[in-house]
Amino acid sequence: MIVGIDVSPLHSGHKVRGIGFYTKRLIASLKKIEPEKLEIKELENKKQVKEQNYDVLHIPYFSPYFLTMPWPGKISKPMVVTIHDLIPVKYPHLYPPGIKAKIRWQLQKMLLKQADLVITDSFASKYDINDLAGYPLDKTFVIYLAAGEEFERLETRDWEKGLRVKYDLPEEFCLYVGDVNRNKNVPNLVKACQQAKMPLIIVGKQAVSQDYDKDHPENKDLVWLQNYFENCNLKIGNSKFLNLVGFVPTEDLVKIYNLATVYCQPSIDEGFGLPVLEAMACGCPVVSSNQGSLTEVVGEAGLVTGTETEKLAEAIIKVKEDDSRRQQLVEKGLARAKEFSWENTAKETVKVYRMASEIDS
Repeated sequence: MIVGIDVSPLHSGHKVRGIGFYTKRLIASLKKIEPEKLEIKELENKKQVKEQNYDVLHIPYFSPYFLTMPWPGKISKPMVVTIHDLIPVKYPHLYPPGIKAKIRWQLQKMLLKQADLVITDSFASKYDINDLAGYPLDKTFVIYLAAGEEFERLETRDWEKGLRVKYDLPEEFCLYVGDVNRNKNVPNLVKACQQAKMPLIIVGKQAVSQDYDKDHPENKDLVWLQNYFENCNLKIGNSKFLNLVGFVPTEDLVKIYNLATVYCQPSIDEGFGLPVLEAMACGCPVVSSNQGSLTEVVGEAGLVTGTETEKLAEAIIKVKEDDSRRQQLVEKGLARAKEFSWENTAKETVKVYRMASEIDS
């Protein structure tokens, strides 16, 4: 079977975000399993997609507000589409669409009907896709993601002093990794860490970016964060309270996870929440909100709480001050992370390819 995968996200801004991570990891993992039975053809542009020199087409990225789907009649081969989440549609007050975006959403819903099967990252997203896009539940398959193999607990710490100096990391800190999108609930996390008297380290390119529209409602939390940071003179002990370190190489990110006192994912919704698994795999105890997919991913391996400032602060304090609870979360997290693997993600994806190939046969 020849599977054509649209890799155009790897040639756009998505290459350093979750979409790019998913596409790269999936292709690498697919190429490792049954190479004699499965050929992966990377399609870099629409022309290659239309040539249809494949048995099944996989579009690994669906946007509600941009036209990412082929037009009807252009593709005659079975098509599988990955929809990670529909959070912008689910929360129009956080992500207000303009008239053009609303029109594109209606077109995308129509174009989605030609997909033979859909893959998504969680059951939370599966039901959202059915509710918001009207795509059938029985044609939507949940396939969990996984942390990369490089995310692991490091036993030796000869690098620790240099890393703390490089990124100005205090002895104890709460870590957040990701963008400052409206659904991420970062302002409440900042205020929660202030209440818990725990320095907060934020890793992510967006947190330090100045190249964005400061008047756009989608960037409201990012503007709030940067203004807070500029006006933040708070110190906790000898440590700066809030540190926006920007993008860091994966090698350093693994080490930062290993040093963090607690990782917190405070989101009001998530399609998956990959940093949670990365933190667990590195032996960092996790505090997570109880929204979206996060309860699916965290299971009983993290401290799950509400999205409010007070509840997040209370959970962070419990991890900070209770050594026994902290160690339990570390051990449960390490075990939980091992339940997810890219090998399994690839195998489950191949099953969907085969089902799609048999639909019209």
